Amino acid sequence: LQKLIHLLQATDDPLIQEQALITLSNSAAFSVNQDIIRSLDGLSVIGGMLSDCVPKVKEKALNALNNLSMNIKNQEKIQVYITQVCRIIESAPLNSDVQLAGLRLLTNMSVTNDYHQKMINSIPCFLHLLSEGTERTQIQVLKVLVNLSANPAITRHLLRAQV
Repeated sequence: LQKLIHLLQATDDPLIQEQALITLSNSAAFSVNQDIIRSLDGLSVIGGMLSDCVPKVKEKALNALNNLSMNIKNQEKIQVYITQVCRIIESAPLNSDVQLAGLRLLTNMSVTNDYHQKMINSIPCFLHLLSEGTERTQIQVLKVLVNLSANPAITRHLLRAQV
């Protein structure tokens, strides 16, 4: 895991980055690896890949963070990327793999009320995706919206959103 994280930092080759992110994402299926990746500062390295201009690299970084977000301690570190993930979702092509990967990450990050405030400004975007997206996109958006709607503090934002 340490070598993969160092490889991500050391290379500019999108194909190598993509493969390293896939491997880290698969490794994150095991909770012990989630802790190891966090302790090696892997979350910030993977989070840094969200700024990559190659869509496949960005998508694989979102997928890796999604798998790593199954851990509460990791969520505390990943939450700093929520606003950036929302911007990625808003600017990604409609129904793209990048958009879906971002929505999956927000689904996990919105299971508890802890980070809902960071998603409020994207509610109009979510509602737009709900009306314009394909079925896959709509299902993912609905998961986020259901999680947000469970928080009474968010109700007013959901009802006032301009669609």
